[in-house]
Amino acid sequence: MTQKYTPLKDHDTPIKVLFTGYLCTVGVGYLFALIQILFTHGMADGQFGLSVDDIVYSYYGNRSGTMLEQKLNGSMKENAPEQERFKIMDWVRDGADPYEYKDDGIEKIVQERCVMCHNKDASGLPDFSKLEGLKPYTTQDTGATFASLTRVSHIHLFGISFIFMFVGLIFSFSETTTTQYKCIAIGMPYAFLIADIMSWWLTKIDPIFAWLVIFAGMGMGISFMFMWVTSILEMWLYKPIFVNGLGSRYLEWRDNGEASIPDRLLALIKVLILEVKPAMQFIKAQWLARVWPLIESKLKK
Repeated sequence: MTQKYTPLKDHDTPIKVLFTGYLCTVGVGYLFALIQILFTHGMADGQFGLSVDDIVYSYYGNRSGTMLEQKLNGSMKENAPEQERFKIMDWVRDGADPYEYKDDGIEKIVQERCVMCHNKDASGLPDFSKLEGLKPYTTQDTGATFASLTRVSHIHLFGISFIFMFVGLIFSFSETTTTQYKCIAIGMPYAFLIADIMSWWLTKIDPIFAWLVIFAGMGMGISFMFMWVTSILEMWLYKPIFVNGLGSRYLEWRDNGEASIPDRLLALIKVLILEVKPAMQFIKAQWLARVWPLIESKLKK
């Protein structure tokens, strides 16, 4: 079949350098984004490393304590000595009395340890230079607010979708994957991105959806890495990898007239999908004919 595009390996060197520079830059940016998640959400439960509890505390909140306590035991733990942190938490547990704020030395601790970052000039951070800015964080921790979720959601949807657009554009010039699988690989990050954003809101409502946050984030990362690695290998290492190396086996499968393993799996999935519909109809019929009348009779009694 005649190709309607120039494969990555056949592009001029300046174009390859341009594509590689962009991919390397966003790759490093993605790495720092993961590190940033580990030092923010990953410290929500007070321990380093991302877990389901971290996701729950970040979006649903730790309803057993206040947001200020959660931060002092989590991501802000290293910013103040244990004695000072305990003094602030003790003040919060006693009701966060405005009169004791200055008399007990809480104001001095906040000014020395917190205001350097939490001030009126800091973008995206609450202002702790006055008690009025600190007071809302002394109430029960209910996680991220709907206002903050709205702000972060639209920033992520706009910004990350642009990253995937250009990564997908570069990947679209690859030739080691069929058009069908190429379309799936390019579309998957957007599906996972929307699922990731929606899972924040769902976790805010019910903590059971914290698993969806991790699953969507992993899917987005895997999609990014697949397109990134494939593009880099095809631009600079096509012959040693795909002609004389491990990738040659895949090219044999792709060019073979018989169905490859991925094609067979896809065909099996399609057959299973066709079988699911009548099975669901059978289950629905049995539910309406037998199970629901039994439940209804029990409820009436």
